[in-house]
Amino acid sequence: MRTHLLHIFTVGVAFGVGLVNCGPTQTTLPFEPDNSGGSAGLQASGGSTAHGTGGSAGGSTGGSTPAAGGSTTTGGTTATGGSNASGGTTATGGSSATGAASGTGGSAMAGKSGAGGRAAGGAGRGAAGRANTGGRSGVAGAATGGSAGASAPPTPLDCSAPPAALSGGTQHCSSNAQGNVGSYSWNIWSSGGGGCITPYGVDAAFKATWNNSGDFLARVGLALGSKSTYDKLGTFVAQFNETKTGSGGSYNYIGIYGWSENPLKEFYIADDWFGGHPNPGTKMGTFMLDDGTYDVYKHTQNNQPAITGGNQTFDQYISLRQTARQCGTISITEHFKEWAKLGLTLGNLEEVRILVEAGGGSGSIDFSAATLVQQQ
Repeated sequence: MRTHLLHIFTVGVAFGVGLVNCGPTQTTLPFEPDNSGGSAGLQASGGSTAHGTGGSAGGSTGGSTPAAGGSTTTGGTTATGGSNASGGTTATGGSSATGAASGTGGSAMAGKSGAGGRAAGGAGRGAAGRANTGGRSGVAGAATGGSAGASAPPTPLDCSAPPAALSGGTQHCSSNAQGNVGSYSWNIWSSGGGGCITPYGVDAAFKATWNNSGDFLARVGLALGSKSTYDKLGTFVAQFNETKTGSGGSYNYIGIYGWSENPLKEFYIADDWFGGHPNPGTKMGTFMLDDGTYDVYKHTQNNQPAITGGNQTFDQYISLRQTARQCGTISITEHFKEWAKLGLTLGNLEEVRILVEAGGGSGSIDFSAATLVQQQ
């Protein structure tokens, strides 16, 4: 489960956007199993991992609540030869905890086991693409010239309306490629026969297709350059509306994807999948957000390809929605905060993108709406 998704998803990045009511739930996708020898992904009993459906959504919506007003010193006193105190500080958004996550300890999201299980690893900057055995490495790194995204919140999606039909864009078919589209960057990677991605050039919207491509990842979003931790980068929020066909192999996920450095971490927020409910590894806790309930998993990748290049040992953090959905808002920064409460700490963000990952099968996905907003 790594390097891919994206302003997909526009993964527009700005957390704190209002929740979106989604239409009927579609099929669902699994995380990759743990290959013996330390490969990542979801651990599926019997060899394949299914990303799950089921579980109940709902619950309260978390997020940051701006502190009302804050107080500002106005005026100040002017002393002879003294200085005027002007405007104190305004308190900006203390965060309110939503649904405390109960830690259940244990180790992490193991790579999916089973023959040909998905290699864990991520999109490495310049590292050799992901390998099916030994984890995926990567093409994901920051695309040259990737931008920071919009600063204003996206217009809430109407998930009760039929998805818009988009056309145009340039199709890219390869096993390892990346580029820019508008204020976002895109990436494609496959361990097998490759696949195709078509960024529409409308926010982070894109479509992707694959046909027995091995571990296939396509994503669009923000390249952040590993300069700061999330709490210094504003608020990331994504909105998406997607339809999918076919299958995603023994493991797959649809949602948000990224990496951090110092410490090195790979992360997923999975809102949808093909097939049965995934089993990413060891459950660390549960919380409610964006009209749903998420389970949090952690998995340690041993000596696997990483975004920093070469093989590394690192943890994967996964938020897995209990009930799959195909449209809605993902308050990305709020997931980061919930992970921190469980002791799952991210480093400097390298990327945040909207992602589809498929560990085999033949299928397609169309993100007719996708924004990933970074609000300063």
